[in-house]
This record gives sequence, C-alpha cells and structure tokens, in this order.
Amino acid sequence: QVQLVESGGGLVQAGGSLRLSCAASGPTFSRYVMGWFRQAPGKEREFVAAISRNSGITNVADSAKGRFTPSRDNAKNTVYLQMNSLKPEDTAVYSCAAGMGVTGAAPAMYGYWGQGTQVTVSS
Repeated sequence: QVQLVESGGGLVQAGGSLRLSCAASGPTFSRYVMGWFRQAPGKEREFVAAISRNSGITNVADSAKGRFTPSRDNAKNTVYLQMNSLKPEDTAVYSCAAGMGVTGAAPAMYGYWGQGTQVTVSS
C-alpha cells in the first residue's frame, strides 16, 4: 500500500509556472506507475500525465503536451509535474495516483490516490 500527498499548488497568473510534487510513503514507490489527474468544478476527472517506473516512458494529454512535464525521483519517493505556460482552463484540483499497470490515461488503472492540491490560474 502507498500513501500519496501532493503539494505545490496555488494561485498563478496566466503564462506562469508551477511545479507540483507528490510524496509517497513506503519502500515500494519505484514499483508504481505514477499518474497526474485534474478535476475542475462541475467536470469529470481528466488525465494529465503519467510516467513509468524508471522514467523511460511518459504519457501527456494533448491539452498539456508541450507545457506540462512529469518526472520522478525514486530515491526521494516523489513524482513531479512541471507546468509551464499555464492557462485559466488549467484551473482544477490536481491529484497524483499510483498504479501497477502501464502509463495509461484511465483512472481505473490507478489504485492509490492523493487528496489533491488546488491550482488556480487567473487571466
């Protein structure tokens, strides 16, 4: 079992950057594929990005491609999401998730979730 805690959210102007972090508990972090999802008020949860166990494979949603980059440090049990060129439509609660499958976009592929961190982008 793994517990996940996100941090790094906040209020930023359009065009700005944020780096989200997700710290995982337990010695098995490197066994998990890690994903990032977001959910805006009144909308369904949306896949943002995922990264494989050894960082060799990343998967980024079209809406984030070229702007968001996932990374991880297995020695620190932490996964990151670097977000650049932020837009007001990126406003949402961002959550990290851990799964045992591949770097997929379906929430059902991930068995463990953090509580989320709020990202607000002002125009």
